[in-house]
Amino acid sequence: MDRDENIGPWSEWDRLHCWHPFTQHAEWEAAGHEPLVLVGGEGAWLIDADGRRYFDGNSTIWTNLHGHRHPVIDAAVKAQVDRVAHTSFLGYANPRAAELAKRLVDFFPPGKLERVFFSDDGSTAVEVAVKMAIQYRQQCGQEQRTGFLAFENAYHGDTMGAASLGGVRRFFERFQRFGFPVTRVASVEELGALPKETAASLAAVVIEPLIQGVNEMRPWPSGCLAELRSWCDTNDVHLILDEVMTGFGRTGTMFACQQEEVVPDFLCLAKGLTGGYLPLAATLTTPQIFQAFLGGAERTFYYGHSYTANQLGCAAALGSLDVFRDERVLEGLPPKMEALRSGLADLALAHESVYEVRQCGMIAGIELRRPTAERFPEEVRRGEKVCLAAREFGLLTRPIRDTIVLMPPLCSSPEEIGEACKALRMAVETTSRD
Repeated sequence: MDRDENIGPWSEWDRLHCWHPFTQHAEWEAAGHEPLVLVGGEGAWLIDADGRRYFDGNSTIWTNLHGHRHPVIDAAVKAQVDRVAHTSFLGYANPRAAELAKRLVDFFPPGKLERVFFSDDGSTAVEVAVKMAIQYRQQCGQEQRTGFLAFENAYHGDTMGAASLGGVRRFFERFQRFGFPVTRVASVEELGALPKETAASLAAVVIEPLIQGVNEMRPWPSGCLAELRSWCDTNDVHLILDEVMTGFGRTGTMFACQQEEVVPDFLCLAKGLTGGYLPLAATLTTPQIFQAFLGGAERTFYYGHSYTANQLGCAAALGSLDVFRDERVLEGLPPKMEALRSGLADLALAHESVYEVRQCGMIAGIELRRPTAERFPEEVRRGEKVCLAAREFGLLTRPIRDTIVLMPPLCSSPEEIGEACKALRMAVETTSRD
């Protein structure tokens, strides 16, 4: 691929007018900084404006499942464009949303999660769940249940309600006093020590099942989720599962909660829902919760977005589910998960700065520390340096502090995953000489 003649204007227009998320723009706009401009993709690979290819090591921020330009999803979106791109879901229906809702609820036993509320992204999927949980309590005569329980260092999105649940101080401390009242615990074991009046004040508990993402990819102990479900049932507290990251095969099953046979009261989905093609989110809930919103205008759930149940997004999501079914994606994951495990084990043996490798299915975090096990000073920014160095070896990913995320697209071959691990190993080696 030849370098696009307009790369100069793109870079300059970006510097002058774009505001990137999670980015310190004093550095982004500094003299000499040249942004990596991505212009194409193919399978598990991305292509920059100079024609260089990079393995998509974090699945384009945890969204891409089946690869870029997958013919099935491409065809689904193109076919929908020929009909209509978007119609309002406020007072109207559309066939793509109805079919998608049916296919999502069919992953769970009958009578469990039967209603689907569509929104835009992971944050809004969680926002929907917490607002429904509060309004449900109000409409069931339980107005005292206004609080939420969340876990330390959790991340559930950036909208105000979702942000109040977050426990990562850097992201959320300045906003938490504006949100919902939240009780925080470090583990499920701590629930037993909560005062009875605290449990009686809770509307819901929220957790990322099996593994926390932004908390540097930290898996939960086995059985933790089932134990939490039991505690919620005993204390009449709703369970919200944030499967924005863990959903759609990332942990080895379609949804992480299925590994402990847990069905939540609210299930929040986004990211991989459309295979990484378009913004779309879904919040699934139970018939019992839905029934509490019937009976008059004052009981209506007054929340929604202009692009709710966007037909293009729903078409992409249906295409992604077709790929799961027709290509038997879940059945093909075990050798890929083993390739990831093996490649990262070699990395850990090769470099003393690899403090710990944490893996759950196709999700991995590689934490870097000094040989003494001490964290690097924040100003060293070791994780950032490794990820920048990895570009030279054909790998794109991002760190969370000094934990490197490696989350390959599900379409990656074991060989590609092995090469990605080697690229990361060379990047760690290169930066260890600094």
